[in-house]
Amino acid sequence: MLSNLNTNLRKDVDAINKITVVPYLLEVICKSTGMGFAAIARVTETNWVTCRVQDEINFGLKPGDELAIETTFCNQVRQHKEPVIINEVATDEQYKTHPIPLQYGFQSYISVPIYRRDGSFFGTLCAIDTKPLIVDTPEIRGMFKLYSELISFHLEAVEELDRVSANLLEERKIAELRETFIAILGHDLRNPVSTTRMCADILLKISTDATALRQAEIIKATTYRMQGLIDNLLDFAMGHLGDGIQLELTSDNILLQKVLEQVMQEMKTLDSHHEIKESIRLIRPVNCDFNRVAQLFSNLLGNAIKHGAENQPIEVDIYSSEKEFVLSVSNAGEKISDTAMGNLFKPFFSENANRNKRSLGLGLYISSEIAKAHGGQLSAKSTQKKTTFTFNLPL
Repeated sequence: MLSNLNTNLRKDVDAINKITVVPYLLEVICKSTGMGFAAIARVTETNWVTCRVQDEINFGLKPGDELAIETTFCNQVRQHKEPVIINEVATDEQYKTHPIPLQYGFQSYISVPIYRRDGSFFGTLCAIDTKPLIVDTPEIRGMFKLYSELISFHLEAVEELDRVSANLLEERKIAELRETFIAILGHDLRNPVSTTRMCADILLKISTDATALRQAEIIKATTYRMQGLIDNLLDFAMGHLGDGIQLELTSDNILLQKVLEQVMQEMKTLDSHHEIKESIRLIRPVNCDFNRVAQLFSNLLGNAIKHGAENQPIEVDIYSSEKEFVLSVSNAGEKISDTAMGNLFKPFFSENANRNKRSLGLGLYISSEIAKAHGGQLSAKSTQKKTTFTFNLPL
């Protein structure tokens, strides 16, 4: 019984039964030799276990069944690494009084070794019948040798697939734990960041010292940057944990414009090396999650500030027409390489990243996911003079 086997033997039996060609091989053996029983057995120093059978004589063995190892010729095959072949027990000088044929009542018998690809002994391919048969021929020997090698080949493939699957499952578990940790960490970081921003706001209201005010502005701007990173981390973790980008859709152009202008103001506070030239023309109502669109916009502006040429303006063009809502951010600077263009919206990608300029590389990926969640698309176009990221949302 399979349930009574130890884990390793059960795995070996399962591996043989995963080889789809095995039943056909055993059937061919029975038809080619005239023998009524053919089987693959897992054989160790202490165990003989049936892996798969073709039983036309009601011998009674099923996958997982065991025989005492000392009552089988397969143990002899394992020890001497040579086949055991008997045409007729009753006339065979070596085996006619042997206790094993007498115990099981067979007359013809053949058993050949099966080796794993690394050379270790796995078991035997064997066949028996209650009547005498001519099985010790070059053709039958060759067939059994070929089939044992074929089984060995497929066994290695099955075991390798099982190893890869087990490793993949473990990697998935680790990845899920990692993403869960990121999500928990992101949630836990939000409170201290919000508290820091509130303290900066209080300082801006009550302080009259110019230096203190400037420091408070820097602190507040930094908290917005930290909040953006936390949001990206949470969205990435939640997306990979199965929740995806969640949307709360509304159609309020006044509120949408206010939020977008707030994002630009925050970015202007963060960066003094780029002028932001904006154009916002919202004619038709835009049904969107304005907080998510603001997050997308903030990521694109942050990307333009980081990679755009210093002292060159960043151009923002936002409008809604009868057919679509368009949000584009352009910056001057070097052309993005063709290789990088194909990877821009993948997580953790950063072209020419080095130790001093490493980042999470999640901003563009999250922005692309936000665009997809809305039913839109985020695209990029880069020339020798300018790079533009555009969010298109059909209306």
